[in-house]
Amino acid sequence: MTVPVNQIICGDNIETLRTLPDSCVDSCVTDPPYGLEFMGKQWDCGVPGVELWREVLRVLKPGGHLLAFAGTRTQHRMATAIEDAGFEVRDMIAWVYGSGFPKSLDVSKAIDKAAGAEREVVGRYVVGGTAAKGNRKGRAAAAADEGSAIGCTKELSITAPATPEARQWSGWGTALKPSLEPITVARKPLVGTVAANVLEHGTGALNVDGCRVGTSKNVPASVSKKAHANCYMGGWNEYGEIPGVGGHDPNLGRWPANLIHDGSDEVVGLFPDDDDTGSASRFFYCAKADATERRNSKHPTIKPVALMRYLVRLVTPPGGLVLDPFGGSGTTAEAARLEHCQYLLMELSPEYCADAAERLRQGVLF
Repeated sequence: MTVPVNQIICGDNIETLRTLPDSCVDSCVTDPPYGLEFMGKQWDCGVPGVELWREVLRVLKPGGHLLAFAGTRTQHRMATAIEDAGFEVRDMIAWVYGSGFPKSLDVSKAIDKAAGAEREVVGRYVVGGTAAKGNRKGRAAAAADEGSAIGCTKELSITAPATPEARQWSGWGTALKPSLEPITVARKPLVGTVAANVLEHGTGALNVDGCRVGTSKNVPASVSKKAHANCYMGGWNEYGEIPGVGGHDPNLGRWPANLIHDGSDEVVGLFPDDDDTGSASRFFYCAKADATERRNSKHPTIKPVALMRYLVRLVTPPGGLVLDPFGGSGTTAEAARLEHCQYLLMELSPEYCADAAERLRQGVLF
């Protein structure tokens, strides 16, 4: 049975996976639905179940790694389904960012609303991105013709409590600000020892030296969010590579960690200064995708190419085949191509399949 490579297959991922032979892909790097009904999208009504992950397990070579993004509220369901499918959950990578918006109920406003009390408007402020699309019903209506929240803004009112009870509970809410996305790190069980599995199948290990964090340059403590091409997880030049990597000289860089962040001032401020060389945050930096990197795609959850490159490089042997059963806008395919690997993407939405095809047709931008 021939395995399709460097293709985007538009259709149901489970049905497509069933057409593939056993043990035919080297890794799976994917950003599946989080089950949060994000922007009212129907495809985000639940997390992938055991049936999907069993098929992914079957087509992975022994020792092949799975990296699957998840939401903080549904990470437990994602990881449990992956584990129940037969994977070994090895770790979790946290991608931390400062641009999340808290989806919290203002308790004081809720109390006044229930009492039928009108609040005095005392000021105005502007929100942008997903927050500008309002509540779940508003996002659902907007999702029909607006997949992305980039560039959206909305002016909101600042109001004062109208009742004594509302004043008592002023400043109380119901949710924290979202500032990280967990990535489950799982592995298909080995055949024999790690050494035997690596020699037989080329899978089972992590590319530590290829993903070391460079220390040869002094990166400023405040890293620009625009510098997404210079992802500091594994290098310093245009494509994030460290020339000459392969030995065990500690000067090549630090051991890759299970933490990555977006370089925003809010997150950078959480890190201590590292002697006289700047903030320790520089060792984990990777910015969110900006408007240029999105390439006009309407997909609402595009990941940065630099981040996906790092993940592909971490778990895929040179020239290996990377599977993404939730292909979205094609970022995994672009990352695989930049890492000189092959890819196989599956995507249910014809619109997103077209986005991914156009991304690959345009070629490398970063």
